Amino acid sequence: MTNLEPSPPSLSLTRLFLKFLRFGCLAFGGPVAQIAMVRQALVDEERWISSERFNRLLAVMQILPGPEAHELCVHLGMVARGRIGGLLAGLGFMLPGFFLMLLAAWAYDSWIVGQPGTASIFFGIQIVVLAIILRAVHRIGSHILEDWLLWLLAGASFAATMIGVPFWIPLLAGGLIYSLAARKALAVAVLAGAFVLAFVLPSTNAIHPGVVGAAVVPATTLALFIAGLKGGLLTFGGAYTAIPYVRADTVGRGWLSDGSFLDGVALAGVLPAPLVIFATFAGYVVGGWEGAIAITVGMFLPAFAFSMIFFERLEAVVENPALHRLLAGVAAAVVGVIAATLVQLGWSTAERASSLGLSLALFAVALALVWRLKGKLVMPALVIGGGLGGWLLAL
Repeated sequence: MTNLEPSPPSLSLTRLFLKFLRFGCLAFGGPVAQIAMVRQALVDEERWISSERFNRLLAVMQILPGPEAHELCVHLGMVARGRIGGLLAGLGFMLPGFFLMLLAAWAYDSWIVGQPGTASIFFGIQIVVLAIILRAVHRIGSHILEDWLLWLLAGASFAATMIGVPFWIPLLAGGLIYSLAARKALAVAVLAGAFVLAFVLPSTNAIHPGVVGAAVVPATTLALFIAGLKGGLLTFGGAYTAIPYVRADTVGRGWLSDGSFLDGVALAGVLPAPLVIFATFAGYVVGGWEGAIAITVGMFLPAFAFSMIFFERLEAVVENPALHRLLAGVAAAVVGVIAATLVQLGWSTAERASSLGLSLALFAVALALVWRLKGKLVMPALVIGGGLGGWLLAL
C-alpha cells in the first residue's frame, strides 16, 4: 500500500496569514534557526508536506537567489491556499522584521547618530560585524567551493572586484565557465571575453577602501528600488551575499557611510527577520520611509516571484544538473565578491580607528568567539559585546 503525500489542513486566509506572522515574530537566529522552526511546526507536527518533499524544496531554495527561509514560507503558503496563500505567508513572515527595522532605523537616525559617546559604541559593533561577515564567508565558501575550478573562479572574482570590474562580469563568466568546463574551448572563449569586457568597460562597481563615492545618481525612490532588486536577484548562498550589491548602490554612490551600513547589518542580525532586512535600514537612512519601502520591495520581490511564478516547476530544478553547474559557478564568483567587499569594509573601518592595535584585538576576540560558538543568541550577544568593547576602547 502506497503512503499518500500529506496535505495541509483547511485554513482560512486569515488563519494562514496569522500562522506565518507568528513565525515572523519568532524568526530569531538566522536562516538555519528559521528553517528549523518552520520544519518543526509544518512538517513534524502538522504534516503539511512530507519530510522528503521538504528536503527537496530546501535544496531548490538554496541554489536559487533570495532568502531561503522566506521562499520556503511563500512556497508552503501556496501549498496550503494557492498563490494568494503564498503571498500572505511571505508577507506574514517578513512584516514583523520589516516594521521592527523601520522603528530601529528611525531611532538610529533621529536619536542615536551624532550623539556624544555613541560613535565609539557603534564602532565596536562594526568591528564585531566584520568578524561575523568573515565567518559567514568561510561558511558559504565551504559549502560552495567544492573543487579547484570553483576556488579559481572565486579568486578571480575577488581580484576583479578589487580592481573595480563591474560585478556582473565575474558572475556571468563564473557561471558560464563552470557549466562549460567539459568544453574547454568554449570555457576559454568565455574567459577571454570576460577579460576584454573588464578592460573595455568603465569600473562601475569599485568602492575603493576608505573612500565614499560621489553621488552621481540621485537617491530617488526608483534608484533605491533597483538597488534592492539587484540584491534580491543576486543573493546566492545566504543573505550575506546581498551585502556587496546593496553597499555598491548606497555607499558607492555617496548616500551612506560604511559605518552606518555596518550598523544596519548589525541591527538586522538581532531582529526576528531574514538578514537581508538590513536593506530596509539603508533605504530609510538614505531616503526616509519611501526609501525604506522601495528598497525592501525590490529586495523581496524575487523571493516572492520565484515561488509564485515557478511553483509547479521548482522541484524539477533539482533534477537539472546543467542548471546546477551554472548556479554553482555564479555562487563561487559571489564568494569572491563578498570577500573583496569584506576587505574594503575592513580597510574603511581601520582608517577610522583611533587605536589600530586595540581594534585588531577586539576583532580577534570576536572572530574567535564567532568561530567557536553556535546558537541563535550568538550574534545578538556579540553585537552587545562589541558595543561594550567599543565603549571600553574609548576610555
